Amino acid sequence: MDANHATRQHWMSVLSHSDPASLAAKMVALNITADYETIRAAETGLVQLQGRMGGTGERFFAGDATLTRAAVRLSNGTLGYSWILGRDKAHAERCALLDALLQQPAHYQTLLETLITPLEADRTARIAARQAEINASRVDFFTLVRGDNA
Repeated sequence: MDANHATRQHWMSVLSHSDPASLAAKMVALNITADYETIRAAETGLVQLQGRMGGTGERFFAGDATLTRAAVRLSNGTLGYSWILGRDKAHAERCALLDALLQQPAHYQTLLETLITPLEADRTARIAARQAEINASRVDFFTLVRGDNA
């Protein structure tokens, strides 16, 4: 895996995990627009989830998840793709557009600083708030050992 591949995986993860309303608002605030054509209209389907016991055992079917995917092409030929959990077709198309724009050297640094980094911070804050909420109701069980149980 080269650095470009890992970098693209990172921004695609940030985009797909972003709050759809927040992403749309940030795009409007930053005036992010581009001429593009839809290669694959956003479509929703199911994906099978598999798991492994302990991460190393035999695979088993864990259930299904709803997935929406989209693909766009910028006027210069750059392709952008997205796969998101859920049914939000507009969010999938926005993510595909941003994937294509982030591949452009002219837009990469600006979008990274003004969009990807703040979205990642928002997600980290949401995760921390949820973890704090869970920890507030956590119950630690312990066992008292009384004497010798011989």
